[in-house]
Amino acid sequence: MTEFGYLSPVRLLSGLDRRPRVDFAAHQEVHGPLPAGSLDDLVAAAKKVDLRGRGGAAFPFARKLTSVASAARSRDCSTVVLVNATEGEPASTKDHFLLARTPHLILDGAVLAARALGARQVVVAVTDRGQARRSIRAAVAEGGLADLVRVASVPERFVTGESGALVSCVNGGLPLPPGRKVRTSENGVGGLPTLLSNAETFAQFALLARLGPDRYAAVGTPDEPGTVLLTVWGTDGQPNVVETPTGVPLVQVLNLCDAGVGQGVLIGGYHGMWLAPEAAASARVSRADMEKAGSRLGAGVILPLNPQVCPLGEAALVAAYLGAESSGQCGPCRLGLPAMAQAFGLLASGDRPAEGLEALRRGVQTVPGRGACNHPDGSVGFIESTVTTFAQDVEAHLAHGTCGRPVAGLMPVVRQDAPDAEAEASSVRLEVDWTRCAAHGLCGHLAPGLVQLDENGYPIIADADVPHRLVSEAQEAVEKCPALALRLIETD
Repeated sequence: MTEFGYLSPVRLLSGLDRRPRVDFAAHQEVHGPLPAGSLDDLVAAAKKVDLRGRGGAAFPFARKLTSVASAARSRDCSTVVLVNATEGEPASTKDHFLLARTPHLILDGAVLAARALGARQVVVAVTDRGQARRSIRAAVAEGGLADLVRVASVPERFVTGESGALVSCVNGGLPLPPGRKVRTSENGVGGLPTLLSNAETFAQFALLARLGPDRYAAVGTPDEPGTVLLTVWGTDGQPNVVETPTGVPLVQVLNLCDAGVGQGVLIGGYHGMWLAPEAAASARVSRADMEKAGSRLGAGVILPLNPQVCPLGEAALVAAYLGAESSGQCGPCRLGLPAMAQAFGLLASGDRPAEGLEALRRGVQTVPGRGACNHPDGSVGFIESTVTTFAQDVEAHLAHGTCGRPVAGLMPVVRQDAPDAEAEASSVRLEVDWTRCAAHGLCGHLAPGLVQLDENGYPIIADADVPHRLVSEAQEAVEKCPALALRLIETD
């Protein structure tokens, strides 16, 4: 169970000290009714406090609003608001916490934007099949929003939250980045201009509308006013969701969670970078300060590493996870990341560590900048930061094969609210068109985890949804079937 806490003042988490979930009645009591606001007023407020996206890229929210509105005017069409509540990274739990515990703030921000833009629909995209999805669906009913808001379930993948992949899912496709630059503000859900941002961003937008720019900016730093929601991991491997004003010392946040800087603190998640203990001890919680310290706040993941574990072994598990999360569309992702994960394994295990380190160095030079999305670059950044930050451990593994500390799996590769995420169904199913199938048998070799071949070479496929980890195998089998006899269909 994720714990939570805050450094005053509390805003996003208001009301949770008295109840486990802020339902509609409690939401109205705590926050009051949702105010009306014209597009111009809302854009001006977002600009004044420089409201940025909280999903990792920190894109200015006001610019998104104006881009969508401009595209709709030029095409004389409607718009869509898309809430990215997928939070595919296992190390992040803050958006799922909001969905499960304070869902009406997310809906308020999305509805406010939809009304200002004249949007025909709000789509909330979720991967969670449990408490978070039940909570947001209940919130839609509680608020009487069923005619405007649709909750869409999408596959649990690291890359699902990438904008192009997410739009593809919502449009009925697979979680695959388009491989080319497509602006969702111009061509998103249903081909319409789409305002896309993550769950916390819409919750912050709702607070801004209620408080006004001046009250909103009464806390935090002048350049980054307001509060920020963080996923802070204790050294015991358990997550906490913390709301804090920007600008507070990082150690103050860690102390709130009974954690120290350990042997280093990962900032921003698995596309983030490490801060060495000395840098972490003096860093403050803001985008600017984290960049100055040599990292980036990203999606707000703060993960101190327990001093008793092997940092290379822990990070190698993450590298393997990132390599397996490839969407299989480009060489850097399909080939480069798995090769780097394998090399990292050689270094961490002490099995040919010098060979592994050399392969990692080649990967750092050749993989970035060539992918269909940011997944290869972000993953390589994490690997490079690990090797640099824990250089003494690298030397120990080169010299002795080990640093002498165990690997405890404290860096999660399965999200806490989805303990069986590796086995969980993906909401897509592999089917055979028997009028086309010619028993080539290639599918059995491309997707052995999904397809068995009978004695005549015809595929035998379970009548069940494809596990998330096997979606890329299924997609490859579909694309390469010589008879075009395979297809993936949505089941949710």
